[in-house]
Amino acid sequence: MTRKRRSFTPEFKQEAACLVLDQGYSVTEASRALDVEAVEKPH
Repeated sequence: MTRKRRSFTPEFKQEAACLVLDQGYSVTEASRALDVEAVEKPH
């Protein structure tokens, strides 16, 4: 089953980046705060 990829506005991406970079949120915390699912890329 294929899931449709979500798209986000530049403003939303900026807000998400600010939570992590400026406010010290983890990626998981920021995704919860923004009500989106965090998907970590494999290394």
